[in-house]
Amino acid sequence: MRSRVLVSVVGVPLILLVIFWAPIQVMVVALGLLSAIAAFELMRCVGVVKSLRESCVLSNAAILGAFCTVLFLYRYETYYAALVVVYTLLVFAYGVYRGGAVRFQQMMAALFAMFAVPYAFAAFLRLHELGLHRAYLLLPLLFSFCSDTCAFFAGHAFGKHKLAPKVSPHKTVEGAVGGLVGNAVGGAIFALIMNLSLGEGLDYLGIMALGVCCSVIAQLGDLSFSLIKREFGIKDYGHIFLEHGGVLDRFDSVIFVAPVLSALITLVL
Repeated sequence: MRSRVLVSVVGVPLILLVIFWAPIQVMVVALGLLSAIAAFELMRCVGVVKSLRESCVLSNAAILGAFCTVLFLYRYETYYAALVVVYTLLVFAYGVYRGGAVRFQQMMAALFAMFAVPYAFAAFLRLHELGLHRAYLLLPLLFSFCSDTCAFFAGHAFGKHKLAPKVSPHKTVEGAVGGLVGNAVGGAIFALIMNLSLGEGLDYLGIMALGVCCSVIAQLGDLSFSLIKREFGIKDYGHIFLEHGGVLDRFDSVIFVAPVLSALITLVL
């Protein structure tokens, strides 16, 4: 419990500092580091790190690729497609060179870690490039953590019907509904604060509908990464956040919500 409080006491002010006051370059580096750590966690999950040789090549390629993806999406988006092609060819070339020592699922995990996860984290940069107030960068976190928290408490209080028992036995339909309601309320509160303090003129029904949509996406993200953990028989992806687990444990919902939100946010502005 103490470690959870410690992570919150340190993590929340740090997130607010990066989002509101730090130069955008600091955010780029932070997102790159999160992506690199997530890449390592995923490669370890699928078993690549168990082999020293594969760890030195495929895992390090995923880590470097993840960090480079964020940098390319920030400054060199025109060349992003070339980066994807080059890294994909290199991964398969390495698989051929190793003559079957690297399994297909490990190569797919490497590519997912290199591109999909960093692309999702880079959605914060795409939100920033829209020219919005930096407070909007809180929305992926708000809609992810609010949905998770409200789903947890609603499930604990009212949960009777299992949502996906073979993937996550403790999640319930009632908890899922609680997440939807929590995000609708959270979206309305966010709109109220933005309208009163900054005169943004956000549409309340629109932001509430966006919150409900993001809750569905957040819960899908949570279940998806739980599915991966169950398949490979691990409890947590890592321990960088102590009892909160690793980057993929803490940001599983954010990874799904952030790119969806960056695509839909203009509909409610």
